[in-house]
Amino acid sequence: MKRIYMDYAATAPLCDEALKVMIPLMQTDFGNPTSLHSFGRDGIKAVDSARADIAEIIGAKSNEIYFTSGGTESDNWAIKGIARANRKKGNHIISTPIEHHAVIESLKMLEQEGFEVTYLPVDEYGNVDVNDLLAAITPKTILVSVMTANNEIGTIEPIEKIGAICREKKIYFHTDAVQAMGAVKFDVNAMNIDLLSMSAHKFYGPKGVGVLYIRNGVRIDKFMSGGEQERNKRAGTINAPGIAGTAIALKSAYENFEEKNAKLIKLRDHMISRIQNEIPYVKLNGAVKNRLPNNINFSFKYIEGESILFNLDLAGIAVSSGSACSSGSLDPSHVLLAIGLPHEIAHGSIRFTLGRSTTLEDVDYVVDTLKTIIEKLRKMSPLYPAK
Repeated sequence: MKRIYMDYAATAPLCDEALKVMIPLMQTDFGNPTSLHSFGRDGIKAVDSARADIAEIIGAKSNEIYFTSGGTESDNWAIKGIARANRKKGNHIISTPIEHHAVIESLKMLEQEGFEVTYLPVDEYGNVDVNDLLAAITPKTILVSVMTANNEIGTIEPIEKIGAICREKKIYFHTDAVQAMGAVKFDVNAMNIDLLSMSAHKFYGPKGVGVLYIRNGVRIDKFMSGGEQERNKRAGTINAPGIAGTAIALKSAYENFEEKNAKLIKLRDHMISRIQNEIPYVKLNGAVKNRLPNNINFSFKYIEGESILFNLDLAGIAVSSGSACSSGSLDPSHVLLAIGLPHEIAHGSIRFTLGRSTTLEDVDYVVDTLKTIIEKLRKMSPLYPAK
């Protein structure tokens, strides 16, 4: 049976370049990077090199790069760390209702601690209006957190405009770039970003490694207590192999950047066109053009997304019905509800995300299989009108 993976937004395979640099740091140069002997020095040399490479890619300084266990920890640290360190200055935070759960759950926890959170509305495509941001800012606003690109519907937000407003108002600006890193170019200074979260496994790096960029001078509490690693801001044994693999994977992601994106956009648009033209009662979710190059999210009316997903899986095709972090929930996607979809349509949504190995043959096979599955499921649905 043919096997096709179209869930790259959930995770991507480790690229060969990353694996190659990681193996020696796990088998021969395996010393703890904080140890003072030669084995430790080999590890810290690899970590320092990776820190410099990542900083260069996003236009930061090496000492502004901190390593974490993943995007979730980076988001938690950025939001809770800023809020708690700046409580005397203010208790108001601005975000959006379409953020990843790592952001939303952190904000909920802060609300229990007495912080106030304003969630900016988004339009039917998931776009934030900067005029709504300006209207929401108060003298007590200490942080704005808006994701660069949505992990479910792929919409890319006006990050540069948001950053410029935050800089003018002297408010810290954090962006969750987990889904955008490798697909969007970043310059943290030009974009006025104070904190940026990323996760290695989204751009063909290892799982369990994240990065948090913190601009020098930003007032933030430490998140992990213990040793004095990461300049006494994030305790825990330094994952030298994972960190080295992360830097290599990120460098690889930005090599031939335009060419890679052009290929994905061509495949994405071909798949969108076929689904819209060949399957009735469908709705494309997210921005039409200003979206991630590999993201396709459709709602299929009159059927459940999970039924589509399971049938595709039986055919050897891996997709998602939403964020992988909420796959165990029976509730419809909070993102789709926020852009105005009714529950019954939100429940019938599927996210297809393409990757480096995706081919035109794969796309056509998936659409052909999808057409058969949709037709079969709709014949079983009591809601489907065309019987």
